[in-house]
Amino acid sequence: MWYTETLYPDIRLQLKGKLLYRKKTLYQDLRIYRTQRFGNTLVLDGATQATEGDEFIYHEMITHPVMLLSPNPQKVLVIGGGDGGVIREVVKYRTVKEVYLVEIDRDVINISKKYLKTICKNSFRDKRVKIVIDDGAKFLRQTREKFDVVIIDSPDPVGCAKVLFSKKFYQDIFSVLKKNGLMIRQAGSTILQKEELRENWRILKKIFPHLWLHLIAVPTYIGGLFTLIVGSKKIDLFNISINLLEKRLRTLKIKTNYYNPYIHIGSAILPEYVKKILK
Repeated sequence: MWYTETLYPDIRLQLKGKLLYRKKTLYQDLRIYRTQRFGNTLVLDGATQATEGDEFIYHEMITHPVMLLSPNPQKVLVIGGGDGGVIREVVKYRTVKEVYLVEIDRDVINISKKYLKTICKNSFRDKRVKIVIDDGAKFLRQTREKFDVVIIDSPDPVGCAKVLFSKKFYQDIFSVLKKNGLMIRQAGSTILQKEELRENWRILKKIFPHLWLHLIAVPTYIGGLFTLIVGSKKIDLFNISINLLEKRLRTLKIKTNYYNPYIHIGSAILPEYVKKILK
C-alpha cells in the first residue's frame, strides 16, 4: 500500500510500504509502516516522525550541536523523543550522569522498543535514563532539577504538542537551565512553516541572550530545509572554534554518521531568504 503524509492538504509525500501496527492512543493516531527504501517508519497523526533509513540526520543534529558546546554536560532533559533516537545519542557522552526522558505517550516508547530497535538500540536500558510519562510543560513547571542541556523533540504544534511552543514553556526551560545551559528544538520547514519558525524565533529572542539556527535536510521530512533553534544562556556558537569542537569530539570518542564540527558551524550559516523570515 501507499502511505500518504497528511500534514498539508495541498502537498503529498508518499512512501510505499506495509502497515505493521496501528493504534489510537490516548493522545494520537500511532502507526508503524515498513517501507522498502527507508525501513520501519513511525507516523503520528499522519505525519512522519522517524524512519530507520534517515533518522540519524535529525537525531544527531538535534543532539550534538548542544551537547558538544556544553563544557561538561552531566544532566540532560529530553522532552518528547519517545522513539529513543535522541537519548541514544545523549548516552554516548560519558560525562552524562542523568537523562530525563519526558514523554506524554507511553505507547510511543513501547512500540518503538518493538518496531524501531535500530533507532533506540539499548538506550532505554541505560541506567542513567529516567523515563517520566508526563506532559513536558507540566514537568517543567513542577521540577526542581537543573539541567545542562534541554532537547525538545516534539511533533508540530498541533494537538497535545501545541503547549510546547508557548512563551511560558520557553521561560520555564530558561529557568531550569544551569548558567551555561543550552536548549534546542525543531521549528519546522523554512518553506512550508515560515510562520512557525518566525514566531518561535520572536519568542525565544526575548528570553535567551544567544540564539541561532541550524539547517538540516531529511529526505522523509516534507518541506526541504528544516530548522533547529538553539537558545543559550552564555555560550555563543560563533565564538567557538572548529578546533575546540574537534578536540571535544575526539576526547569523548563520539561516533557519528552525519554530524561533524564543520557541519556544526556550516549548518548555522543562513541563506538570505531565511534571514528575511527571521526579520
